[in-house]
Amino acid sequence: MTVVESDVGDVGEVCGDGEREPDPSDSLRTFGAVVQALREHAGLSRVEFGTRVRFSKHTVESVELGRRMPDEAFVERAEEALGNTGALRKAARHLSRGEPGLAAWFRRWARLEKRAVSLCTYECRLVPGLLQSEAYVRAVFDNSIPLLTDEHVEAQVAARLDRQRMLRERPHVPFSFIVEESVFRRRLGGREVMRTLLDHALEHSAPRNVTLQVVPLDAESHSCLDGPLQLLETLEGKRLAYSEGQQNGRLISSPQEVSLLHQRYDTLRSQALTPQESRGLLERLRGEL
Repeated sequence: MTVVESDVGDVGEVCGDGEREPDPSDSLRTFGAVVQALREHAGLSRVEFGTRVRFSKHTVESVELGRRMPDEAFVERAEEALGNTGALRKAARHLSRGEPGLAAWFRRWARLEKRAVSLCTYECRLVPGLLQSEAYVRAVFDNSIPLLTDEHVEAQVAARLDRQRMLRERPHVPFSFIVEESVFRRRLGGREVMRTLLDHALEHSAPRNVTLQVVPLDAESHSCLDGPLQLLETLEGKRLAYSEGQQNGRLISSPQEVSLLHQRYDTLRSQALTPQESRGLLERLRGEL
């Protein structure tokens, strides 16, 4: 199943300066070269083309040189401006970043959640990435097999911490997290790492738009036994889901499947502790360390 290319809402730029590709992949360079060739064949300057696709000349140049990952809106508008051949849409499906910061199967979801108007996450393996402290992030990647190089670890840590900016920069977007109690009891990285993790989770789940619920160890009912789950809604009202396992991830767009996953998540909300009870539990766990 695929996601319609317009699932991400219109934006003014492909990405911020902090998202410039540090090491452009071959696919980005190739895509950029095709955009440039089609633009020049149409007799358009970068300024003229930028006006048509509603992106700046700088963004057009960055995409053509393979320095930036093109946004879905850029791809759609470029197609319309350059003849609707379908070539750019097809090529965009195979784009990948050159940096090691995000797993290949997670990149598209990461782009979608940046534009989401709501985001729900259930985790049974580890604390959700958006709530991880830096020390916990490092402990996660220190446990990777095969072992990562220092450079790779730093890239992974930087990517995860950068992704967490959503919680700070989008105060009007509701973020919901449901996490197993066992995840907070597992002393990944040791006592001090877990102390900072619990402090971090308590602090970042305090804003009104962030809800954190814990599924207690003694819960007798559980609607999400099939594993981790993420749900989001786009600006256009589309609902999407993402499920991840060992070395893979699946983006789900089927309305029937997404509806079922929403039912499971909503049921789990009623089976988990309330946000207030969950906060109390985390504070008690913090006191035990």
